[in-house]
Amino acid sequence: MSQFEDVELGPPIEVFLMNKLYNEDSFPNKVNLGVGAYRTNEGKPWVLPVVRIAEQALANDEILNKEYLPVLGLETFAVAATKMLLGVDNMAIIDNRAFGVQCLSGTGSLRVGAEFLAKVLGRKIFYYSNPTWENHKLVFKNAGFEEGREYRYWCSKSRGLDINGMLEDLRNAPEGSVIILHSCAHNPTGCDPSPEQWDKIAEVMKERRLFPFFDSAYQGFASGDLDKDAAAVRNFANKGFELFCAQSFAKNFGLYNERVGNLTVILNNVDLVPNVKSQLTLLIRGMYSNPPSHGARIVSYVLSNKDLYDQWRENIRTMSSRIIQMRQLLRDNLERLGTPGDWRHITQQIGMFSYTGLNVLQSENMVKKHHVYMLKSGRISMCGITPSNVEYVAKSIHETVNSVTNKL
Repeated sequence: MSQFEDVELGPPIEVFLMNKLYNEDSFPNKVNLGVGAYRTNEGKPWVLPVVRIAEQALANDEILNKEYLPVLGLETFAVAATKMLLGVDNMAIIDNRAFGVQCLSGTGSLRVGAEFLAKVLGRKIFYYSNPTWENHKLVFKNAGFEEGREYRYWCSKSRGLDINGMLEDLRNAPEGSVIILHSCAHNPTGCDPSPEQWDKIAEVMKERRLFPFFDSAYQGFASGDLDKDAAAVRNFANKGFELFCAQSFAKNFGLYNERVGNLTVILNNVDLVPNVKSQLTLLIRGMYSNPPSHGARIVSYVLSNKDLYDQWRENIRTMSSRIIQMRQLLRDNLERLGTPGDWRHITQQIGMFSYTGLNVLQSENMVKKHHVYMLKSGRISMCGITPSNVEYVAKSIHETVNSVTNKL
């Protein structure tokens, strides 16, 4: 008799299951549109050239060692990451009301921030967009939040943002609720609010005294412009919000397995910064004690070296421009085939993912019949599309839309 007899088998994580099934598939024309990682035009993973340069320099630096980092992480990294997000001329930085805490990529940054809000500030309710990145709900529930609620976001009819529904749901949110916002390249829809819509969102949140918790996983990667991709966060900061922002450097530096993240914190009272830092220190000490150094040193090294920083910006422009090109190619192929439906949303969306509009049955058909691996929600990773497979993907979508019930 085992003490673990009552442990039930948990459900698989869909995105990793799709990747496993793809790797086990021997079909010659298989396509992986599930994984959230950049691929080249040849479908290969890409280590950024600037990352290789930084790694070589760090490896040859005999001063560096393998000692523990402080609990709040590498200070030079956190400072550079916070400035990259907010801009060096942001008043919160100038007034020393903003600071960063190195965490374990975007997920770890979300978890640390969520635990602080739940356990230190006693927040109980969080809101997430419908749809959202599936891990948001798990992270916040495990962090101690009692209730997660949806706010409307995606309009399936227009294949765009349901701004009126979103604003109505935010107006009905209890005061003090934590609102998860995607700073750019919304996952999974690829549909972002316009600057004017962000202003309306901020107005309602200010009026209802709601707490913004931004998830910034794609700064620079979405549009190729670091400032443009950070505009929403900077807008809220300039309007006087206290906020958290979870930053990930997985996508924009290609450091997926290094788990490099930063939790940016903005307060209205500089005198409270030591108090908040002390509580974050205690929280992290009991969670993972301190973060790893390698990935953070790479990012810090690049962001603090002008030549490397310029090279990195060119690297992210390369990635973002390829994705934009693949969006256009996919749309062109679907329209050339005469695939039923309006496919303009593919090029109107931004970032790594596209919300195709395919339903569950159609998405399953794509996997089972055509070996095109994608999520049941209809989300595809544009990174998996290449000049050599885009025609096959388009034909697979065309056949699926025409043959599977509940068509678009």
